[in-house]
Amino acid sequence: MPSGSPTSGVGRVVAGRYLLLNRLGSGGMGHVWLAHDQRLACEVALKEIVFRDPAEADEREARVARARAEARHAAGLRGHPHVVTVHDVLEHEGLPWIVMEYVAGAVDLRDLIDRHGPPAPAECARIGLAVLDALTAGHERGVMHRDVKPANILLAPDRSGAPHGRVLLADYGISVQPDAGETRYTLASALVGTAGYLAPERVTGGAPTPATDLFSLGCTLYHAVEGRGPFDRESHLAQVTAVVMEEPRPAARAGALGPVVRALLEKDPARRMSAAEAEAALSRIVMPEADAYARTRTDLGSQPHWGGAPPGTPITPMTPITPMTPMTPESPPPSEPVSGQRRTRPRILHAVLAGLLGLALAGAGAWYAVDRESDPGGSGRPYGDAVGLGDPLKAGDCVLADWPGTSAFRGTPRLRLDPSCREQAPDGQVMAFVAAASAAEARREGPAACEERTEAIRERLADVRGYAVVPSEAGFEAAGGRTACLVLGAHGPVFGPLGEHRKAGSAFADTATMQRRDCLDVRSRRDARLVSCADPHDEQVLGFTRLGADATLTEARTESDTACAREVPPRDYGFDPSVYTAGSWTSEGSWKNGTHFVVCTVRKQNGGTMEGDEP
Repeated sequence: MPSGSPTSGVGRVVAGRYLLLNRLGSGGMGHVWLAHDQRLACEVALKEIVFRDPAEADEREARVARARAEARHAAGLRGHPHVVTVHDVLEHEGLPWIVMEYVAGAVDLRDLIDRHGPPAPAECARIGLAVLDALTAGHERGVMHRDVKPANILLAPDRSGAPHGRVLLADYGISVQPDAGETRYTLASALVGTAGYLAPERVTGGAPTPATDLFSLGCTLYHAVEGRGPFDRESHLAQVTAVVMEEPRPAARAGALGPVVRALLEKDPARRMSAAEAEAALSRIVMPEADAYARTRTDLGSQPHWGGAPPGTPITPMTPITPMTPMTPESPPPSEPVSGQRRTRPRILHAVLAGLLGLALAGAGAWYAVDRESDPGGSGRPYGDAVGLGDPLKAGDCVLADWPGTSAFRGTPRLRLDPSCREQAPDGQVMAFVAAASAAEARREGPAACEERTEAIRERLADVRGYAVVPSEAGFEAAGGRTACLVLGAHGPVFGPLGEHRKAGSAFADTATMQRRDCLDVRSRRDARLVSCADPHDEQVLGFTRLGADATLTEARTESDTACAREVPPRDYGFDPSVYTAGSWTSEGSWKNGTHFVVCTVRKQNGGTMEGDEP
């Protein structure tokens, strides 16, 4: 059972006063419960801190401190009409619980959009005006929210009876007062904020300012009116990269709200729309005849216009970077870690942290499947004419994928086999199969089942996606009635076998096939081999980070150790810092495809071998 979670759930009494009635929801820090205050005979909301993984116990102090900080910051805004009121913070069985206002009938903006579709631009402006009012009140106290997004905006009935008339900003859990010199309680494995809603200057290591919250507000308004975020991509890293390097997708439904959103999404904070300008612009949309600088009110507007329009269009997969050139024997293999080097310029994207890269990027993004409707496969080929294979795929087959057009993961790829799994730098490998009773069942259930079957391997790799190759109607029998579950490089080849198809003692041709918890036998500056972690080994892979777009491969080989020591510190994985130190591996492949991934490892400071006694 997770540490800190109630042993009996509903019916438990916290701090001798609050009777838990039911769970309202869960978030990054824990659960929120509806509770009855037995002393005042009223209902309240209790936020409970939860450690879902034993490894998180090491972060207990920081998590507890963050909870206290959330209560302190939100309590400073007590009584504001657009901020969820915090009443108290208490400790129960050694962990803090935050006692908050219970907002009856509330639903968060993200869920509302998912269920009913985007509201009209004027209604989005009304919501934005209320959130802006809450943010401004915090900014006047020196408090930045740092996580403005649709899920943190609650809509509830107001006194007039409008079901979504009341707008509230929630969750000050990662807020900070930068001028107060207070500790910023963040987790080493978590992104401070939400990918796709962070301001570019925060991604690149800048301090939180009112302008960073305004950028997040712009992302939120875009999501509200369009049904998806302006930088929605198939992975967290892709979203973070898009925030820094790409312009938001043009808004199709924004109408009069469009110019406001564009001005809030200005990447240069010095040119970004100010709070006063945003307030004036939003007020003109909500109340055209009203004073441009009038403050929003709790009863502003009437019942929101939540039409029956379907939710926003599906997320379009990110256009990937041009596929990389396969590594040649003349190209340098992964470099040996170089310790003791300090970077000379701030190239690292601080917000792209180890846990985010290793987990979210690895496979939590979109899942892709061959479109059978457009390729019935009249020839009887197992997967249709577009895929082109004459024989069914087998477990461990390495494939090369030729995509139509210029963008990978769009349309149906033509697949070819690479029997050697190395000679032609394969794009991916068959990792599992899903059997079905019919071609229709394969189309219906194959992709989701493949996603589940390959989740573990995708989470251990830095830059891959899943792809389900579904049998065609005519080729169902030839395919053995099975959907083939592939794992493909997200931005280029994988340069060799993956997962269990790798053999002990085999040399890594590129860092693309290095996985979390791999143990390495380092034979030279250019030669690392996969070995069993039960045997003596020189290094172990902990995770991944990324260097900035302007870092060259030569520079990376001197900067990567420092980046890994900061972003993926071995101590966070239980390694004694007096004995172990951070190492890193880079390769030409991730520089040719533009991802600039670095594999972060741990090794002994004295250069000795690790022999199974590590955490």
